[in-house]
Amino acid sequence: MGNWEAVAKVVNGRMQDRGITQRELAEVSGVSPATLRQIQQGVPRQRSRATLAAISRALGFPEDHLREISLRGRVTPDRPDVDRPALDDLREELANLRQRVERIESRLPEGASE
Repeated sequence: MGNWEAVAKVVNGRMQDRGITQRELAEVSGVSPATLRQIQQGVPRQRSRATLAAISRALGFPEDHLREISLRGRVTPDRPDVDRPALDDLREELANLRQRVERIESRLPEGASE
């Protein structure tokens, strides 16, 4: 049958994390917007391995990531979300950059940063 609610949650979460739209994902993955819409809504319909692999790759996951989720409802422990540490590193780096910009702006004459 498949755990399509779990697949929908992962797809929607990754799209939000990466700031990509359904149209952009359709273009990159080669999967139709109608099929993506059904996947995002968790419609219980069997999907081909190729479709799930294309979406997985487009979202930066290993090729079998979404298939694993559809079969098990989660990723097996030996297949962690490979991008999570990188995302955490980027968030930390962004926070550091914001602090640096604030310090630089605080040293500028009033109105110079506008």
